Amino acid sequence: MLISEIFHSIQGEGKLVGMPSIFIRTSGCNLRCTWCDTPYASWEPTGVTLEVDQILERVSDFSTKFVVLTGGEPMIAPEVDTLTHRLQAAGYHVTIETAGTVWREITCDLASVSPKTGNSTPHTRDGGRWVDRHERERINIDVIRRFMNRGDYQLKFVVDTPADINEIDDLLTQLGPYDPANILLMPQGVTKEELDERSPWIINICKKRSFRFSPRMHISLFGNVRGK
Repeated sequence: MLISEIFHSIQGEGKLVGMPSIFIRTSGCNLRCTWCDTPYASWEPTGVTLEVDQILERVSDFSTKFVVLTGGEPMIAPEVDTLTHRLQAAGYHVTIETAGTVWREITCDLASVSPKTGNSTPHTRDGGRWVDRHERERINIDVIRRFMNRGDYQLKFVVDTPADINEIDDLLTQLGPYDPANILLMPQGVTKEELDERSPWIINICKKRSFRFSPRMHISLFGNVRGK
């Protein structure tokens, strides 16, 4: 597997925010979000190739039993299914962070699915050459439903402007029954100032809909840097 980084930090987003966790970041992604904050794992994937045993050995160096598989898109990584089974068998709580576009028979304790709305489409970035592919692949209703039906899940939406809410509502209607407590709205931004600007009105929407508000605590605490 091409691994961008493995590091020990706290979970900055979602239901488990604040939990000390080991992050395994795979490199490579089938999408090209214009605001992607990890281009080294998507737009320009870099890393080292590690076997599953090597990854498990590195993970064992840390004390926490919470592991987050992230990316890039971990669901396209070779042997991700084997890795998730081995981690769970070793007693780890496994979260997988995915855009919900690809299905593999993985095992996890929490499926953190981040469907990509139209605000992610790279209309101007890189000459717009990724627009058609990104639009074609960014939403897969069947895959998202499979994650929702397999166990504990959260749908985590990156919100940029109030107009995004209409698109999120349309997608939730297509997905069918859902628990509002599993719907998370998260401000788009790679600086504390951007997050602070968007958070108040997103919080008001969460209050009206009984959705959860998700901070990006790692950005607020550390900035948009690797390994934090």
